Amino acid sequence: MPTTPDKPGARGAPTPPAGTETRTRRAIVELLKWHGPQDAQALAARLDVSAMAVRQHLYALAEEKLVTSQEEPRPMGRPAKLWQLTAAANELFPNAHADLTLSLIGAMRVAFGESGLARLVAIRTRSQIEAYRSHVPRRGPLRPRLLALARLRAEEGYMAEVQEAPDGALLLAENHCPICVAAAACTRLCAGELEVFQEVLGPDVLVERTDHILAGARRCAYHVSLRSDATSPTPVASPGRPARDGTARRPVRRR
Repeated sequence: MPTTPDKPGARGAPTPPAGTETRTRRAIVELLKWHGPQDAQALAARLDVSAMAVRQHLYALAEEKLVTSQEEPRPMGRPAKLWQLTAAANELFPNAHADLTLSLIGAMRVAFGESGLARLVAIRTRSQIEAYRSHVPRRGPLRPRLLALARLRAEEGYMAEVQEAPDGALLLAENHCPICVAAAACTRLCAGELEVFQEVLGPDVLVERTDHILAGARRCAYHVSLRSDATSPTPVASPGRPARDGTARRPVRRR
């Protein structure tokens, strides 16, 4: 039968980083991972420290949203407060998401070919557009629209923010890419995101990528401005093709 260690640092457990407080908190996290919900007394016994010290560390971990607690009735005395890890704590442990993602993308290429993979990305793109449109207005001042989009992207882990561009336009900056491994393996995902932003912000808006992580930049950034004819918006035409009113449409540049 497999065994689990009573103390952290055993084979298979993540190596705690340096620093006494950090090591202790890491040890608490590992014990909760190995043994499930426990109270401060049980954790203190395993770590050979005082229950008061453990509680202080647990409260600190709770502030970081890594642990949560709930009371459990006991036959005698006050209910016990049992501590357990939150979903956010999973990020502290090894995972194979990146390897699985690359494997799946490779398998889809083999099974469906490049055209099939393109169709799957297109389906994802349309799904994102529909989801974002319920939160982002397509009319009105540009800044509120872009701020709403940035909030959605920040919630998804992109560390997104809105900045002022030197020319007076706005910049959507994404300081992290949580799908970078997948995007490197399937660049259509990046093209899809540019399409998402353009469609969600509305036909009176022009979105252009100015920085790209996959091209070596530290972030992805998008120059966002109102089109010159924004006072009378017309449907966005495909690059190189006229709009319904016969005027030429400036294509979105993909860099």
